[in-house]
Amino acid sequence: MWLAVITLLLSLFAAPAAFAANGQLDLTGTTVGMTAIIIFTVAYLLVMGEEHLHMRKSKPVLVAAGLIWMMIGGVYVDQDLPGVAETAFRHNLLEFAELMLFLLVAMTYINAMEERRLFDGLRSWMIRKGFSYRQLFWLSGWLAFFISPVADNLTTALLMCAVIMKVADGDKKFISMCCVSIVVAANAGGAFSPFGDITTLMVWQAGIVEFQEFLVLFIPSVLNYLIPALIMSFFIENRKPAAVHEEVELKRGALRITALFLLTIATAVACHMLLHLPPVLGMMMGLGYLQFFGYFLRMTLPGSLARKRAMAERAGDMKKLERLGGVVPFDVFSRVSRAEWDTLLFFYGIVICVGGLGFMGYLALLSETLYGSGDPTMANVILGLVSAVIDNIPVMFAVLSMQPDMSHGQWLLITLTAGTGGSLLSIGSAAGVALMGQARGYYTFASHLKWAPVILLGYIASIYAHLWLNASLFDVFGQ
Repeated sequence: MWLAVITLLLSLFAAPAAFAANGQLDLTGTTVGMTAIIIFTVAYLLVMGEEHLHMRKSKPVLVAAGLIWMMIGGVYVDQDLPGVAETAFRHNLLEFAELMLFLLVAMTYINAMEERRLFDGLRSWMIRKGFSYRQLFWLSGWLAFFISPVADNLTTALLMCAVIMKVADGDKKFISMCCVSIVVAANAGGAFSPFGDITTLMVWQAGIVEFQEFLVLFIPSVLNYLIPALIMSFFIENRKPAAVHEEVELKRGALRITALFLLTIATAVACHMLLHLPPVLGMMMGLGYLQFFGYFLRMTLPGSLARKRAMAERAGDMKKLERLGGVVPFDVFSRVSRAEWDTLLFFYGIVICVGGLGFMGYLALLSETLYGSGDPTMANVILGLVSAVIDNIPVMFAVLSMQPDMSHGQWLLITLTAGTGGSLLSIGSAAGVALMGQARGYYTFASHLKWAPVILLGYIASIYAHLWLNASLFDVFGQ
């Protein structure tokens, strides 16, 4: 796959420089364009070497983003077109802002639920049930698969990863394998729902595929997750976690915060479905829900502590009295500060870098090169593989901008491949990138890469399943 991608990128260097539409310059065949590709490649190589270099992944992409856009700015100033580059950069910045705020709210809620000991309670329940590692592997995977169509693949992956890290505390191999499975499951589950992934949302918003039509991707999505998970399960020891059983008392408001999280997701969905507003509006409103509830917890804390102390004194429970003495008020902003900022800054670097390359003309040229062959099936399959390297969002954006004449079957195919192709690499999807931050030291680029061959089997099987089961959708245009 890597050889194909590199060859394809090198072939783009021969493109002639020219003016594109709306005064935009085609820089794909210039020294600036080739330098930008080199800078982006070097930055990604440094990201891939994070585990061995012990350097946070945000650093190289932040510098690369700045260099690429500074070069673009220099060219456009020289051509007396500074406003064109500025408008393009602001557009890319807006895309990142929506993504960052969405992710920030999700991370804040997860940190709040962790602080209220919700995941400790879930871990205790799993241990009491006596689930083995193999059972936990399947349970976490299927939960991720069925939750992601509603809660989106990113939020689902963060939630399930937090649970697994609590259940298998310190078991690096098991946590790593579960993270791989969760990423694959969340991406596969998100492919058959408009709310499961940003790419499906983009296709739905564009009016190309109707809401109910995404459901035909259910069986291909199941195969996409099931095949690699089945193979990986044979490499998991059939033993139980070493964690010691303990009784966990949830902190006050734990379940209500969980309910507020679900309400936040529902608000985000309603903003999009009913009001045609960006989902991030609902997510930020949900942060307000949490802030109001935090205020309620602080104001009612003295009365709650007094009642619990009285009950503990009557019962003679000295341990509980000691715990109550260490209770501190719930602080929403402390939860915000605990968000994985390296992950958020990495997102910024990737969105801005890829946006710059797209503005230079590389993404459009890539789409033209692939779809110009007249075989959209092969083009959609290749773009799914490419999305594992340069993220699925710009790939889908480029395809939507090109608007190639394709049947519903082909549009669903690119939705499937772009959504699940990112599972091949940890940096290929928002879920993978987020988990690299949340499970730092356990789940890395290298630990995911070694399972890429079996993930590829699931990717291929899902494509063939879609081509066979939904053959009638390909009749239009003879595709």
